Amino acid sequence: MDIEARIKRRQRRDGEHRLILDYEALSPVSHATEPTDRGPVFERLLDHLDPVFEGKLPPNAYVHGPAGAGKSAVVTALFGHLEQLPTDARAVIHTTTRAQTPTSPAFVYVDTRTTTSEFAFYHAILDNIIEESVPEHGIGTETLRSRLHETLSGRHSGVVVGVDHIDDPSGTDTTDLVDLFAGLPSKASWLAIGELDPSQTEVTEYTARSIRVDRYRRQMLVDVVMTRASDGLAQQALDHRSARTIADWADGNAHDALAALLIAAVHADSSGRDRIAETDVTAAIEEIPEPCVSLGRVLSLPANRQRVLRELVDLGTDETASVTKTTEAIAQQAAVDLSQGTVKRFLYELAEVGIVERVQSTTDTGQGRPPSRLEPRFPPTAFRQLYDLSQ
Repeated sequence: MDIEARIKRRQRRDGEHRLILDYEALSPVSHATEPTDRGPVFERLLDHLDPVFEGKLPPNAYVHGPAGAGKSAVVTALFGHLEQLPTDARAVIHTTTRAQTPTSPAFVYVDTRTTTSEFAFYHAILDNIIEESVPEHGIGTETLRSRLHETLSGRHSGVVVGVDHIDDPSGTDTTDLVDLFAGLPSKASWLAIGELDPSQTEVTEYTARSIRVDRYRRQMLVDVVMTRASDGLAQQALDHRSARTIADWADGNAHDALAALLIAAVHADSSGRDRIAETDVTAAIEEIPEPCVSLGRVLSLPANRQRVLRELVDLGTDETASVTKTTEAIAQQAAVDLSQGTVKRFLYELAEVGIVERVQSTTDTGQGRPPSRLEPRFPPTAFRQLYDLSQ
């Protein structure tokens, strides 16, 4: 966070002491413009992208590493900076030599969690490399792809496309993704980002290099937590001991560590405390399931599925004793505006992709097999807070 942002954050206090000053700074789905302690990863990516500084396209590559290692944060931050390089449309003309400076490719980031169709994929790229708006309706996929080819044929340097979460269970199938890559113009190269080992994904058959991003080391993760706390909380709201507790538990996963930080802050704030206590950290850690589904994945679901989940996390124990009772309770909420049949279908779909889990109820009805209930595979408090802030 830059100096101006820090000043504005303090101006928003309105004379009232608050523990949480900036929720976005605490959010596990918010990426810092300057990710903490990731210099070596940036260097490896810059080594791969080095041809762009001579106006050339780098070869295709695959960036991989475990969940919460900061892959998305590093790539989006790097692309954000590289977008500032001069492209064909912004080339500088030297009046003394009449020669044009080397121009770099354009950089486009695509998240397959939200860009789930062929049309959306090509639309996202085209919309980012031309100045005019690309229509979202009344145009076919083939026409869109042809226009992308035509546009890039007139560009000297082309485009580098970062394609994130390629192995997400709710995203684009890998085979379909390879077909999308094959449909790109020759003046396009791609940087795929995922969790699978290079030997386990088909995309590496079409890449020249694989770049591994290792999980955060303990002290690096402590630094991440303390930096986010400094940006988002009141002064001295989190001590190093609590940050170390969170980092030790998260075991290199920055998403889980930041989720714990956010939940602990909400717990402390709701209790009227001006500092995060050890009990807040303990409660936060206990709330996060193992393994934990990324909140970014949950918040990228269609709006109607998110509404169903929002109601689910507020239900009491009696209302979640079975899928049937859960369905009835959710469908009764005015904010959902869905039939019971639709709600039940959504819940089963969410269970199939691992967003929620069907667990056999311990209630003994004495009539055959006990009913199953649904448990979120994500932290309810963090989801509730981020969802409500987005509305």
